[in-house]
Amino acid sequence: MIYKALSNETRSQIMQWLKNPEEFFDEQPYLQQGLNFQIGVCVGDIQSKAGLAQSVISSYLLTMQKAGLLESERIGKWTYYRRNEETIQAFSEYIQKKL
Repeated sequence: MIYKALSNETRSQIMQWLKNPEEFFDEQPYLQQGLNFQIGVCVGDIQSKAGLAQSVISSYLLTMQKAGLLESERIGKWTYYRRNEETIQAFSEYIQKKL
C-alpha cells in the first residue's frame, strides 16, 4: 500500500512538503492561532500549494493515511496532516534490508 501511495507524483511531493513544512508553507497563521507545524499542515494549505481540487487532495491524503504514511488531527473545523515518521522509518529499514 505504501508503494501505491508514493507512486503518484503529487502524493510524493506532499510527503516532501510535510517533511520540512516551514520551507513550503507560511507558519504565521498557525502561530496566530497558538499552533505550529508539529500539529501538521491544514488540508487547505496543502490543496492551495498543490493547485488541485480539494476533493482530489483529500483523496490523496486519505490514501497516504491508510498506508500509514500520514497522521491527522482535527482541531475545530480544520484537519491537519503530518508525516508518520515511525512508519516511514520502518519502511526505509525494510527497503534497505530487503532490496
